[in-house]
Amino acid sequence: MDRDFAEPLDVPSLAKVALMSPAHFSRRFRAAFGETPHRYLQRRRIERACAMLRDTPTTVTEIALAVGFDSLGTFSRTFAQIIGRPPTQYRSEATPLDVPTCFVKSWTRPSSFG
Repeated sequence: MDRDFAEPLDVPSLAKVALMSPAHFSRRFRAAFGETPHRYLQRRRIERACAMLRDTPTTVTEIALAVGFDSLGTFSRTFAQIIGRPPTQYRSEATPLDVPTCFVKSWTRPSSFG
């Protein structure tokens, strides 16, 4: 999921890779990560979108499609739910950080715990 976040992924195909039934996969995933596979995937997509908004001049629509969302509306709504503000506001307030990428990812990773 982390590597192929932009691909269309669904629970049945992920469960098949894990050699589990979809229901069992969802339960085990939630027990391990504290959130559903779908929400985890959304967070990874939004995390990547944050980096692109911060570091590139790419349009919000292009970013939404590049990280795996089918529509700008769904992307914007999900982004605001997870980050707390719309993508355009995030871009205007975010500044590129002059530190190694691994630190930026750790510091700016969207949390499911608030």
